[in-house]
Amino acid sequence: MNPEIILSESLELQEKLVEIRRHLHSHPELGFDLQETYQFVHDQLVQMGYAPHKYGKMGLIATVGPTPKHNAHNIILLRADMDALPIQEETPLDYASSSGCMHACGHDMHTTMLLGATELLKKHENELKGQVVLCFQPAEELLEGAKDMIEAGVLRDTTPDAALMIHVTVGMPFETGTVVVCDGGVSAPAADYFEIHIQGTGCHGAMPQLGVDPITVASHIVTSLQEIHARELSMFDDAVLTIGSLHAGKAANAIPDTAELTGTMRAYDEEVRNFIKKRMAEIISSIATTFRAEATLEFTSGCPTLLNDATLSRDVSTYMKELLGPEKAFTKNELLSNNKSTKATGSEDFAYFSHEVPSIMLAIAAGNADTGCNYPLHHPEVTFDENVLSIGSSVYAYNAMRWLSTNEEG
Repeated sequence: MNPEIILSESLELQEKLVEIRRHLHSHPELGFDLQETYQFVHDQLVQMGYAPHKYGKMGLIATVGPTPKHNAHNIILLRADMDALPIQEETPLDYASSSGCMHACGHDMHTTMLLGATELLKKHENELKGQVVLCFQPAEELLEGAKDMIEAGVLRDTTPDAALMIHVTVGMPFETGTVVVCDGGVSAPAADYFEIHIQGTGCHGAMPQLGVDPITVASHIVTSLQEIHARELSMFDDAVLTIGSLHAGKAANAIPDTAELTGTMRAYDEEVRNFIKKRMAEIISSIATTFRAEATLEFTSGCPTLLNDATLSRDVSTYMKELLGPEKAFTKNELLSNNKSTKATGSEDFAYFSHEVPSIMLAIAAGNADTGCNYPLHHPEVTFDENVLSIGSSVYAYNAMRWLSTNEEG
């Protein structure tokens, strides 16, 4: 297939893609509660001639291309996430959300780009050398959507041999549409959300000897947990542990019964991740016992490290240079060697797919200061350059077409 034709055809979809994206942006929904978003994407797929299927709580799958032969190894999955964040939008856009939720991470961009790719792939279906699985996933921000779809059997039923995702970036010194392909190995850390519940004994603030102060226990826990990173990990073990909230008591002259802490832990290595979780439990239990309290640690959600397949990275890098040119397609290591990038610290639940199927993560530039996009992801004033929509659609589609062609069974 000719990359210039794919780019040209995707550009013809630009006006339609902007309309789709603005609808999604002005109607954001959270987590698995995506009834309107699900129905909108479902209807778009049906209009294009697809027969979408539901997986898990709110996942959506469609396929395009010939039914694979037995053990053919020519199925690729393309994934986009659909959920928003509980952030009140503060942009001046006339299609801004007013619901208290916002697509501040760009998932509306991802969904729109994959919908654009579905139209391109449908147009070229007779040329496909295998099958493309189009995966629209809920609850990425909760780090639960991919796991839910996998548990519902999406990989068992579609049996992909490769998987690919795109995430938009803003504020980076790149022209809109520039693609960065992750190199083989870990590109995003594992993440674990946790809650710590401390049970003390409440009493009058003037008679502390009659109670067990959970705030004192919480304070020691906060300080001690930071010692894991400071004194129990090597300087090469990249990890971070954050306590994001501490709630206890309401009265200034009373010691409360309980205290609750919440936080996150991230690590680039699964052994380091498991070590930190083990030490957290030991430290929390020991401190609580020392101060005559009780404490429990619960890991509420999370995801593993995101693993990029080295062969897929090499191949996709080649495809992107074919499509966009060498000046708009780079590998992560190429950028690092030029001191233009640093290690990503945000987690991504596509990681669950990456532990089951050879996978690759791509980043695509969607605006910078020159295009008026001055705020980072997850900011209430973040905006994106919509010119990236057609480019992103071509990136999804061309990668699928080229990979299938490369992996065609003889």
